[in-house]
Amino acid sequence: MKPSETAVIFIEFQNDFCKEGGKLFELVKSETTRVRTVENARRLLEASRAKGCTIIHCPFSLDAIWVDHCSICGLIANVRQEGCFQPGTWGHRIIDELTPLDGETVLNNKRALSGFTNTYLDEILKQKSVKNVIIAGFLTNVCAQATAWSAYDLGYHVRIAIDACAATSQANHEYVLNEVCPILGGKTTVDDLIAALE
Repeated sequence: MKPSETAVIFIEFQNDFCKEGGKLFELVKSETTRVRTVENARRLLEASRAKGCTIIHCPFSLDAIWVDHCSICGLIANVRQEGCFQPGTWGHRIIDELTPLDGETVLNNKRALSGFTNTYLDEILKQKSVKNVIIAGFLTNVCAQATAWSAYDLGYHVRIAIDACAATSQANHEYVLNEVCPILGGKTTVDDLIAALE
């Protein structure tokens, strides 16, 4: 993969997921520890920066008015009820280990599962002539997977950095590893992806 044609998307590396005291931290704590999610994401970020990839940070931003207006139920309704990812709060902030640098894109309007829904992500990728998309983040089987499907359907060459993701259980994580990654084109690790960047 040519770095100049590759975007690495970091989904929801926010305090509410990744840090003690975060509203969703306990749900993913065992998996982020087992997979070493944050450590691997940091390695992927550093290597991607060094090689000149497009870096996109994609935090979730609770839009309570939109949720109520659209009668959203299920997962996002639960996020609203628990008050997670509220803009301007500590829980919403991107973790220090992945702090965006000047020039890196931060999609501040992600309010649905896929990073492409209700955002300008596709337009940004097209403007930068991106052909390859690498996805890391939370949850492996929810927003990371949803973003991967969207990218695939839009014609991008997609890889999920499986050891830079985390789910609420090993079974959910391994479902994506074993069932989704092969459909997208193959299993991937951070080491594999760094090596694949020319």
